[in-house]
Amino acid sequence: MNCPLCEDQKSTHFYEFKLKTYLQCSQCRLIFMHSKHYLSEKDEQEIYSRHENSPLDIRYRQFLSRLLNPLIKKIQPNSVGLDFGSGSGPTLSVMLEELGHQMSIFDKFYCNDSKAFEKKYDFITSTEVIEHLKKPGFEVKRLLELIEPNGYLGIMTKFASDLDHFISWHYKNDPTHICFYSLETFDWIAKEYDLSFEITGIDVVIFQKNN
Repeated sequence: MNCPLCEDQKSTHFYEFKLKTYLQCSQCRLIFMHSKHYLSEKDEQEIYSRHENSPLDIRYRQFLSRLLNPLIKKIQPNSVGLDFGSGSGPTLSVMLEELGHQMSIFDKFYCNDSKAFEKKYDFITSTEVIEHLKKPGFEVKRLLELIEPNGYLGIMTKFASDLDHFISWHYKNDPTHICFYSLETFDWIAKEYDLSFEITGIDVVIFQKNN
């Protein structure tokens, strides 16, 4: 199986867990589940339907603030943004609108509106999404093409580490989590797309386009 991020053909066996095979790319260092274990879209959405996220949930707002707070220090007032993978209860977009920014949302299952990809944005956010993507290389490239020069891509996801960490890592146990990103992976993305990036928290990375 080629790497779903960089398409390199030299991925190696990484780990077996509950009859599922995980590979690691030799180039971008992405850890990923073999595609033969992917859930159907129906089963995937059924799991997402159990989520009860809402802008009225204070704890969920606090969780999203881990990305929001460092991002708003970087973007200009009245910026235009997209929340990619907004979920069934869009919340980060609401929080940003409350701060005066203009927001669009997109979600494959809950707001699948292709018009979101016909605009340009000062920033794009994606919280707890990229670990679910079957084609992260395609999606990252598509999102970056939508961002204006010097704009930002803010991502929240748990960071992968070494095998010892992975073995006991609860994050891999979610059957919808199929791609896992390390600092080496973020560094590859930055070099591949001419970006700079900053790790602003234990699970937050903010990329900036250099042109």
